Amino acid sequence: MIPLLAAQRLVLKIGSSLLVGEDGEINKIWLNAFCDDIAACRARNQEVIVVTSGAVALGRRHLGLGTGPLRLNEKQAAAATGQIRLAHAYQETLADHGLSVAQLLLTLDDTENRRRYLNARNTLETLLRLGAVPVINENDTVATQEIRFGDNDRLAARVAQMISADTLVLFSDIDGLYTANPRQDPSARFIADVAELTPEIEAMAGDPGSALGSGGMVTKLQAARIALAAGCRMAIAPGKGLHPLKTMAEGGRCTWFHSADEPLRARKQWIAGSVKPQGTLKVDAGAKRALAKGGSLLPAGVVAVDGDFQKGDAVAVVDRDERPVGVGLTAYSADDARRIIGRKSGDFEGVLGYRGPDEIIHRDDLVIEHEQECRSSRR
Repeated sequence: MIPLLAAQRLVLKIGSSLLVGEDGEINKIWLNAFCDDIAACRARNQEVIVVTSGAVALGRRHLGLGTGPLRLNEKQAAAATGQIRLAHAYQETLADHGLSVAQLLLTLDDTENRRRYLNARNTLETLLRLGAVPVINENDTVATQEIRFGDNDRLAARVAQMISADTLVLFSDIDGLYTANPRQDPSARFIADVAELTPEIEAMAGDPGSALGSGGMVTKLQAARIALAAGCRMAIAPGKGLHPLKTMAEGGRCTWFHSADEPLRARKQWIAGSVKPQGTLKVDAGAKRALAKGGSLLPAGVVAVDGDFQKGDAVAVVDRDERPVGVGLTAYSADDARRIIGRKSGDFEGVLGYRGPDEIIHRDDLVIEHEQECRSSRR
């Protein structure tokens, strides 16, 4: 099957040079065709997230900033002006298909701070569950050189990692990966499939080639490394023509980077092997049985909380005899967890002043002991 058609959760990255014309305005004909394609994906019951550039390119014209390099404060001002126009264009176009749009602005820090990461992920999961199309851009209005992504290729990969997407597509003004820059070397060979990111593959990257975009093949391969580690396949595909997703769905030319893992399994491997527990949750026998069967950990099954951890931190799960049960990422801080253990979800709002998740650790954020043993034996 064509990989795009097998996707269940799809992240699409759009560069400035595709979306914004040389006149500094949105290319409405292209955007209309692209949104037709998104509607077709949704009709196939595929969840779609769009990571889009274009705010700075749109805003600089309306502020009269010319075509040269921008200072950081000028870029932030252009982003603030252009983002309104960008969001409106997506909202207006997707509304024609009866699709709701949500705007999210992220910085690199949002993906590295565990609490903000968890909040962003929960927001995206809720939007997808409600049938909306999240449209994401880097928050250039507040980002600085030290914390910004610098390009939306890596932002798209971080988003795919955050929400356990199975497919990421980077639309570009080139149709995929070549052994050399095809604009400079006529002998460059096209590569349709990449099974592993070897040093030889990474050496094929060239310099950025677009006047409006800030990405290039280097950042696309960096994005591939992030995505593949998260169990997400990735494609570099041509976006200049109309209906680029439809073209891919019909087997159009592009480069696919294949992951050896599944998104959820890759996520659990990361939790099991890379995260140090900051506290402990002791569970009763009923909760232990439920976890062994693949359930989430509910506060009602927790009998004690040890440590000083924050929402999003890793915690160990043990039984009443202190025997290891698993490790996971908690949806509550230690203080809040102590207030709701032994209670049912209907009591949370009265105790905490807000209604949080029903689970103290969701099953997708939990690795139980026998899963860790299986991973250790495979290594």
